[in-house]
Amino acid sequence: MARVPRKRQGGNPKEEGDDATGVPPESAEESPATPESHYEQFSSPALAAEPEKDVREDRPVRVYADGIYDLFHFGHARALEQAKKSFPNTYLLVGCCNDEITHMYKGKTVMTESERYESLRHCKWVDEVIPDAPWVITQEFLDKHKIDFVAHDALPYADASGAGKDVYEFVKSVGKFKETKRTDGISTSDIIMRILKDYNEYVKRNLARGNTRKDLGVSYVKEKQLRVNMELTKLREKVRHSKKSCKQQQRLLGSITRSGWRMQIAGLQDFLRSLRKDVISCKLPLKTEFRRD
Repeated sequence: MARVPRKRQGGNPKEEGDDATGVPPESAEESPATPESHYEQFSSPALAAEPEKDVREDRPVRVYADGIYDLFHFGHARALEQAKKSFPNTYLLVGCCNDEITHMYKGKTVMTESERYESLRHCKWVDEVIPDAPWVITQEFLDKHKIDFVAHDALPYADASGAGKDVYEFVKSVGKFKETKRTDGISTSDIIMRILKDYNEYVKRNLARGNTRKDLGVSYVKEKQLRVNMELTKLREKVRHSKKSCKQQQRLLGSITRSGWRMQIAGLQDFLRSLRKDVISCKLPLKTEFRRD
């Protein structure tokens, strides 16, 4: 019995995995690993794909995707489409964090939690929406919803709660992470930046539609400035329209002048000829009368 530990410490070739089979010993699997090596071990494509062998083919694969989904756009829809199509038979669960946890860790949203939940329910790729989703996925959450894989883009998502460096670190470590690709050129932050960039234009747009300054959260002075700008813009548009109309009329008159001058001159010449004939015909009777006298 006392020789068993000595064999493990001595490095028996068969127990080190150098035999013909190449199977590593059980003690190697039980040896502790550092967090970095542990992450690299399961983040490699070969090892990350191993759990897929354990998925039963007689039932849909339960894939989970989570997020905030504020101002739901086609980038969100494409990510969910990738998650839905990650397996031939997939049941897609989508988790959405509530307002409290989102405002705490990420910031204020444009849409309320109920609006974000409802937007997801109307996406054709989603089979089930899980409200009040946790910020960090745990094993307990995976077991509760019988989740086989978690789908998200592979970029490390900073854990603002302080639980770790990456929200999906645990899922990646256990080999249950399915990578999706982000859609370039579209995001909730990009949409908000567009609105902020043309802030005055959107305020004027809503003022013109009947919204009050209180509805838009602008001051009295700001409202007057914007309304003056609106009137100046209207005046510029009228001037521009008038110039355009004048140019069109000039082109029309020019075409009429070029094509109609000859006709007008010909008509005037005909009139002068007829007038001359009338004058001559009037003079002849007068001459005869004078001769008789």
